[in-house]
Formats: sequence, structure tokens, C-alpha cells
Amino acid sequence: MPAASTHVRVTAIPSVTDALKAVESLLLGAGQRTARRNAWNSVLEDRRRAKDRVEAQHVLEAASGRASRAT
Repeated sequence: MPAASTHVRVTAIPSVTDALKAVESLLLGAGQRTARRNAWNSVLEDRRRAKDRVEAQHVLEAASGRASRAT
């Protein structure tokens, strides 16, 4: 007689991101979702560029400080 098999069902608990995407899909049309995501990606890119500018400014200030001391 074959051994009894047990089936285990695993249900993933949705993440907060998944839940927000589900709500978004109910409330917004596809075009609005795309526009919102594009806007958010622009915000993230602006933040990255601002961080890069600050880092470049620090490098330039450090380089100019060394140059002025050397002369």
C-alpha cells in the first residue's frame, strides 16, 4: 500500500509594496499608474544627481584647499 501523501499549501503573505500596487491598480488607470511611476523615477534620479553634485563639490573644495596651501 503506498504511503499517504500530504499536501502542504504555502500562501505567500503579500508585502506592503504588493498591497499598495494592488490598491493602485484598483484606483488608477494604466496611464495614471505609468505617469506616477515615471514621476517617482524622476524624483529618485533628481535625488541621485543632487547627491552626486554634493560629492563633487566636496572633492573640488578639498582639491582647492590643498592647492591654495601648496602655493
